[in-house]
Amino acid sequence: MTEDRTGKDAYENMGEHVLTEVAVVGLGYVGLPLARRACEAGLATVGYDIGADVVEGLNGGRSHIEDIRAEDIGAMRAAGFRASTDPGILTGAHTVVVCVPTGLTPAGEPDLGPLVSAVRTVARHLEPGTLVCVESTSHPGTTEEIVRPLLEAHGMRVGEDFHLAYSPERIDPGNRSYTLRTTPKIVSGCTELCAKHATAFYEQLVDEVVVAAGTREAEMAKILENAYRYVNIALVDEAALYCDRVGIDIWDVLRCADTKPFGFSAFRPGPGVGGHCIPVDPRYLMTRAAEQGFTFRTLGAARAVLDAMPEHVAGRARDLLVAAGKDPARARVTLLGVAYKADISDTRESPAYPVARALGALGARLSYHDPYVGRFEVDGVSVPRQRSREEALAGSDLVVLLQEHSEYRSADWDAADCPVLDTRGTAEGRRVVRL
Repeated sequence: MTEDRTGKDAYENMGEHVLTEVAVVGLGYVGLPLARRACEAGLATVGYDIGADVVEGLNGGRSHIEDIRAEDIGAMRAAGFRASTDPGILTGAHTVVVCVPTGLTPAGEPDLGPLVSAVRTVARHLEPGTLVCVESTSHPGTTEEIVRPLLEAHGMRVGEDFHLAYSPERIDPGNRSYTLRTTPKIVSGCTELCAKHATAFYEQLVDEVVVAAGTREAEMAKILENAYRYVNIALVDEAALYCDRVGIDIWDVLRCADTKPFGFSAFRPGPGVGGHCIPVDPRYLMTRAAEQGFTFRTLGAARAVLDAMPEHVAGRARDLLVAAGKDPARARVTLLGVAYKADISDTRESPAYPVARALGALGARLSYHDPYVGRFEVDGVSVPRQRSREEALAGSDLVVLLQEHSEYRSADWDAADCPVLDTRGTAEGRRVVRL
C-alpha cells in the first residue's frame, strides 16, 4: 500500500511541503462554491476547467456565478487560488473533486460525456495516495461501474494505491439560508478506508457529514431527493389542470392545505420544471432502471404531466389573446423571466424554452425580459429582449410571467396594456389571469 496522504491528520500537518491540497475539476455552480469553501478552510486550492473564458475571468478576479461575488474571488486569489485550462494543474493534488455537469442530450437522454471526459483527464494525472471525490449527479452504480475502471486503467487500484469517494452536491443557487457549509454532506467510499478519507476531507468544509453505506446508496439518495420534488410538482400541476377545468381556485386550495402542520408539504404549480437537477436526475434513474428491467411508473407519469405544462401555458395564452380580440398568429407576446429559478441567470432546462417553442408554433411574435439573462436563444434563434419591465407591459398583446424574480414582485400589473398570464401565482391585478 502506498503512503497515506489524505487522512485528517495528514491535512493538519502538511505545512509548507504541500503545493496543492485540493484540485476542483469543473468551476461552475457546484465546483466554484466548493473551491471558495476550501480556500476559506485554509486549504491550498486550484481549479481546472475547459472553458477558457471561465478561467480567464476567475484569474482576473471576476465571477460568473451569482452566489459568488468578485470580492470572494479576490479573497480566493489572495489565498493562492488559481484556475487553469491545463490539466497539468491536477498533478500532485492530494484531493481531486470532480464537479462537472451531468445533463441531458438534445434527445432528452442522460449525457455522461462530460463526466467520462473529466475522469479520464484525472486518471492521466493520478498519483499514489490521491483521494478522488465525485460530486456530479448520476445513476446508482456510476462510481463503481464507470468512474472506478477509468481511474484504474493505468494500473493503480482503489483502496490500495488511491482512494475513490462519491459525495453528491447539494448546491441550491440563490439560497442564502442553506449554504455548502451548513447543508449536511452525504459521503461514501468504494471501500471503508476510502469513506474514512472522504469523511476527513469534507469535515474540514461542512458542519455535518452523513456517511452512506456505499456509493450506490449515496448516488440513489441524491436522485431520490430530486425525484421527490419532481413527482410532487407534477402532482400539484395536474391538480391545477383539474381545478382550472372545473372552476376551483388552486391557489386557495394550496393556501388552505398548507395550514396543516403535519403530513403535507406545499408545492406550487408552474409552467414546468427547470435547472440542473429536478428535470434531469429522474431521467438518469428511469433510464438506468429500464436497462435493469425495472419501470418507475410514478416517474413516468410525472414526466408526462410536466412535459405537457408548456403546451398548457401556450393554450391558455392563445385563449387569452382570442378573448382580447387578438390574432395569436400575429400577437406580440412577451415572456417575463426566462431563467429556471428566481433571481439567478441560469437557463438550463428552463421551461421558458418549450413555452417559447409552443408560442412560436402559434405564430406569435416573441420577446422577453429578464433582469439576469442578457441573451435568450431558442433553437439557434435569438429572442428580442425588452429593455425594461415597463416596456414589456406597455408594448405587448400578452405578457406571460414565467419566473418570480424579485423585480417583478413590485410591478404595477394594473398598468399593463394587455392581459398578464401568471404561471407562478404571485401577481395581483385586474389584468392578471392565473394559470
